[in-house]
Amino acid sequence: MNHTKKNELYELKDFLILWSTQSISQLGSSITAFALTLWLYEKTGSSLSTASLTICSYAPYVLMSIFSGALTDRFDKKKTMLVCDVLAVLCTVVVLGLFRTNCLMVWHLYVLNAISGLMNTVQQPASEVAMTLIVPEKYYQKTSGLRSLSRSLISILNPLLATTLYSFTGLTGVIAVDISSFIVGFIALQFFINIPKSNSKRKERVLILVKQGIGFLKDNPMIMMLILFMAGVNLVASAFEATLPGYVLPNPKGGQSVLGIVTSCSGAAMIIGSLVVSLLPKPKDRVKVVYLTMLFSLGTENFLLAFCREPVLWCAGQIIGWILVPVMDANLDVIFRSTIPVEMQGRVYACRNTLQFFTIPIGLFLGGFMVDNICEPLMATYGNLSILKTLFGTKKGSGAALMMFILGVSGIIICLITGKKLKRYQYNEK
Repeated sequence: MNHTKKNELYELKDFLILWSTQSISQLGSSITAFALTLWLYEKTGSSLSTASLTICSYAPYVLMSIFSGALTDRFDKKKTMLVCDVLAVLCTVVVLGLFRTNCLMVWHLYVLNAISGLMNTVQQPASEVAMTLIVPEKYYQKTSGLRSLSRSLISILNPLLATTLYSFTGLTGVIAVDISSFIVGFIALQFFINIPKSNSKRKERVLILVKQGIGFLKDNPMIMMLILFMAGVNLVASAFEATLPGYVLPNPKGGQSVLGIVTSCSGAAMIIGSLVVSLLPKPKDRVKVVYLTMLFSLGTENFLLAFCREPVLWCAGQIIGWILVPVMDANLDVIFRSTIPVEMQGRVYACRNTLQFFTIPIGLFLGGFMVDNICEPLMATYGNLSILKTLFGTKKGSGAALMMFILGVSGIIICLITGKKLKRYQYNEK
């Protein structure tokens, strides 16, 4: 038993070092991003201004991912990650310099966030391929669970640490922590991790590689269908994210502190799910697991929040809705890594990022628009009807409850339609 464990640790040594140190670096970056939203809100008092920070960092990711993966397949993964990390931290250093000299302006943050987002666009597919190169296939599910665990921890710790550091040390202290976390990640990647070189075709032009990535998806309809399915899931999930504050904040039993607790329950649920998926045996049908877990999540969380008026049930809804996400994510990750040739993963993952995540900003916009301009006015006009009053309540926030009901129905439809189509395809795992 001990020999088996030692052998496993030896085989996963590079992964464990890369995963842990990059998680520390990502936590530092997330803390800075959160602190900058606090600073920007203090400066402008505008929610739109703070939301624009996310848009500026996300837009390059959606628009340029399809090309960044092709670049990833042409160049050395380790060097690509190191260069992107350095350029991203330089943006943070520029923010610190501008802040310390009282020259920091809102548009500076937008520009620097866009540059940092562009670096992440190139680094992310390189990191994905690097993980494939350093992890034996038999550990794909376990390592995916560990990566979900770190993302969950970051989502919980990020606002807590950012708020605390910002309160006691200001923006300077926050950025100092971020730079320190970068140094940890950079040193580990540069000196302690060996990433094998993949058989990439360096002489091919980027546009040719992009075409090959798109061509792979056309020739593998199961992978394409899974990506489009996740795009639909992201649309519903991001619309839910935009709807949640409009539901919790106006509620007599809600408010800012309750919203923070309810939101943190999703991260806590994902930690539990990440630990569970690391211990689960290999399922018989990974594709079926993907859409059934999402059917359960989308078909329970939205309805629980739509129909319930107690914060404890809102927390339960978040836990139920998110606890199986790491299970879905791990199985989806194994399908992709075992199906897509490693020398093509950069360009295919990049195409996936563009197709799978472009619905997130759309969902955020639609969620807010629907609540403010359709659902709330509708409930204000017809909310006294007995059935609407019973289901969604009255006063402000009832429109957000109606929107959650709509999202629940939409999520179920997406899962059922996709599940039916995915039954046509056969996934054979080695």
